[in-house]
Amino acid sequence: MPRVRSPRKSLTPRVKVWLEINGSYAFGHGLCEMLQAVENAGSIKQAARDLGKSYRYVWGRIKEAEKTLGRQLVETQVGGKDAQRSCLTPEARQLAADFQAVRLRMIQRVKDEFTQLNAGPFRE
Repeated sequence: MPRVRSPRKSLTPRVKVWLEINGSYAFGHGLCEMLQAVENAGSIKQAARDLGKSYRYVWGRIKEAEKTLGRQLVETQVGGKDAQRSCLTPEARQLAADFQAVRLRMIQRVKDEFTQLNAGPFRE
């Protein structure tokens, strides 16, 4: 019986990028998304809802990162009529922007390198 060839499946390289302090996790893509959601929503509660995560989880991850980094990332105002109760500190805004820029450059570099190698034994 002849062997049936399945259609070629393309390989896609993936890269995971994070920042460490003294070998311990400090900042990564998930946390960056949380901070950007807080900035967009104006509150941790709404950011958590937008991300489909619990308030406690998002708040805890932010507090853990602040402790690790030794810097405040989110400024909050309790109560009041203003919908914008939480915002990123200038340092957090800069860290998130820099991290995203480096992450995107690294992803593109890995794709370029993989394409240049032409996927090794799986090339068409």
